[in-house]
Amino acid sequence: MVKLLEGRTALVTGGGQGVGQGIARALAEAGANVAIAQRNADQGEEEVRYLCDTHGVDAFFTRTDVTKRAEVEAMVEAAHKRFGRLDILVNNAGGSFPKRIEKHTDEEMEGSFALNYYAVFWAMQAAFPIMKAQGYGRVINLGSLNGVNAHMFTVAYNASKEAMRALTRTAAVEWGPSGITCNVICPSATSPQAKDYFAANPEMTEAILRQVPAGRFGDAEKDIGPVAVFLASEGGGYMSGNTLFADGGAQVNGVAWRPAVED
Repeated sequence: MVKLLEGRTALVTGGGQGVGQGIARALAEAGANVAIAQRNADQGEEEVRYLCDTHGVDAFFTRTDVTKRAEVEAMVEAAHKRFGRLDILVNNAGGSFPKRIEKHTDEEMEGSFALNYYAVFWAMQAAFPIMKAQGYGRVINLGSLNGVNAHMFTVAYNASKEAMRALTRTAAVEWGPSGITCNVICPSATSPQAKDYFAANPEMTEAILRQVPAGRFGDAEKDIGPVAVFLASEGGGYMSGNTLFADGGAQVNGVAWRPAVED
C-alpha cells in the first residue's frame, strides 16, 4: 500500500482485536503513527509491538475505559502529547447483547449508549479543538448494519449506533469549515466474537453467508482497513457525512441475522 498517511497520526479505540485491529494495521501500513486505546492491556501492548516491528511506525498503548468520560479525554490528550498532533480519530470500541425489547432495563440501555454513543461523543469533543487548530481532521466512526436494518433482538445496540450515525452527520456539517471530515463505516468482518458465534451457530452462519453477494465474510485488515485509510487520506477530503458499507454487498437486501433470546 502506498504511504498515503505518512506523517499523520491516528487514535484507534478497541484497536487490539477484530475490526479495530484491522484498521490500526492498515493505517500503520499506510505510514500513520498509531495510538491504541482499550481496556485489555495485554492485547493493546501486543498490538503496539506488532505495529512497531512490522511497519516501523511510532505506536503506543493507553489503557482506556471508553465508558468513562475522564478516561476518554485522557486518551486524546495522551495521543496529542505523544505525537504533537492528532489527525485521525477512529471510534471503533463497541458491543452488543441479544435481548427482546420488552426485557430491557433502563440500566442496560444506558450502558449501551455509554459504550456506543457517549464514548464517541466524548472523543469527538476532545479531539475537535486539536483538529480545528491543525485545519485537518478525519473522524471515522464504526456503525452497524444491525441499526441500519433494524435487526431483531439488539435494540440497545441498534439505537445507540444509529444515534452515533446522527452525531457523525451533524458533526460533518458543523465541522466541515474547519477542515474536518466525519464519516461512518458499517463493516462486516470476522472478529474473535464473530468466530465464536459462527462456530456455535453453523446453520445461522450458512444462512447469513448465502445472502452476502461477495460470497464470503470480510477480513478486517484487508477489507475494512483500506476503506478507513482512504477516508483518512487527502483523497478522502471531500467525503463527509457518509455511511460506507464495507460488507460485500450485504446491505442491499439485508441478512437474516437473528440471535437466540429468551422468551
